[in-house]
Amino acid sequence: MKSWVQSHLNVGLIVGVLFVVLTYLLVSQQAVTTGGTRVVTTVAQWFVDKQLNEGEGPSEKVATTEARQILDDKQLIQAPSETEAVTTKVMCSMEERLSDYCELDGDVRIHGRAWSVDIVPSSRSSERRAWKMRPYSRRSATHVDLLNVTQLPGPDGAPACTVTYNKPAIVFALGGYTGNVFHDHADVLLPLFYLSRQYGREVQLLVINRVQPWWLGKYRLALRAMSRYDVVNLDGDTHVRCFRRVTVGLRLHKDFGVVPERVPGGLRLAMPDFTRFLREAYALPRGAAASPARRRPRLMLIQRQPHRRFLNEREIVRAAEEAGFEVAVTELRFDAAVDEQARLVNSFDAIVGLHGAGMTNEVFLPPGGVLVQVVPLGKLDLMARVEYGEPATEMGLKYLCYNITAQESSLLETLGPDDPAITDPDSVHRRGWAALYDIYLTRQDVRLDIARFSLTLAEAMDHLRRQ
Repeated sequence: MKSWVQSHLNVGLIVGVLFVVLTYLLVSQQAVTTGGTRVVTTVAQWFVDKQLNEGEGPSEKVATTEARQILDDKQLIQAPSETEAVTTKVMCSMEERLSDYCELDGDVRIHGRAWSVDIVPSSRSSERRAWKMRPYSRRSATHVDLLNVTQLPGPDGAPACTVTYNKPAIVFALGGYTGNVFHDHADVLLPLFYLSRQYGREVQLLVINRVQPWWLGKYRLALRAMSRYDVVNLDGDTHVRCFRRVTVGLRLHKDFGVVPERVPGGLRLAMPDFTRFLREAYALPRGAAASPARRRPRLMLIQRQPHRRFLNEREIVRAAEEAGFEVAVTELRFDAAVDEQARLVNSFDAIVGLHGAGMTNEVFLPPGGVLVQVVPLGKLDLMARVEYGEPATEMGLKYLCYNITAQESSLLETLGPDDPAITDPDSVHRRGWAALYDIYLTRQDVRLDIARFSLTLAEAMDHLRRQ
């Protein structure tokens, strides 16, 4: 009798345990498939879920050093629930004059190491679309690798998210022509400015392609004024970073300028907005040029090294002083801190310089100031006007162009009066950019005709008197 009771108790215990296990499995399965709730399977995922629920902490959903180490080592963060409704919109443009770019809305996953951007639909669709693009703002730029942008046919096979963001993102490339101060501003900072402005600094910047830490450091104040968050370097990045809205590539409106009607978000920004933004980013004090009635206007003469130099610097300084300017000769250094150089330029009312990247410092002149660009021999006036003249006018500066004659060029002496570079500049242009750059921009110095140049200085002073 006792053994019979013991046997039935054992059977009952086994049945009870099986019932508890079955109940747990059913509840767990329901938790996984209902309402987008995920089962916490790792310490790292618990940290992530905690941040998502509290809505606090940094923009990346990685909470602590401990959790970050786990994520880096094992890639354990799961993608957002696929039951969440996501509207997918994809617009890629490869036909504009200067730039290729994509505007992506939906489940967008970026894997830097793979050079891939995937758009993942919530359900299987009938079409897979793919684009290869250089996310640099000038399609023609060299030293920029191709990025693969793919709209997947369905969620199967999509890379799992390891970092999820609740803000939009902009992906842009360096390389190309960056490192030249003109292209730093025209190709990167200006288009980033008018693209990011719609987000009010609530945007994540992601940079790819031969990223140089010194470049990010050099322009850190401007980049910080565009986004509250540190720039993410995608080169070799092992994370799959997920967003709901991404712009891939920067869109140039023109070589260096803004078309207000084409600014995203209907903001109708223009070049004065960009220069005001820079003055605020670098804490520049002057928002207007000086009137001669109040104090003597200051003129900066930019002297280049080692070529395209003013050979009669002292005579130019004397002529500018006679015109009423206080003059300082400056050799702007490539390695100078941008904020220090910006404050220096902002303290002047006029700049005189030979055509070249140094003219980009016009962005720091106070509105109402004067830019005098001396254009070397070689039919370079169109390039000079497009790159610096038209932007200066749009910034609210007075632009004056001084085209030198053959008698003011050192090439007349070094090549002789009958050389095609003197008599037929078009023949040099037909030989390509390398020949043009070598002859007109590397081997040429300038000795200004002071009597003729004094007329330009007088025009600059007349403009400032009218301020």
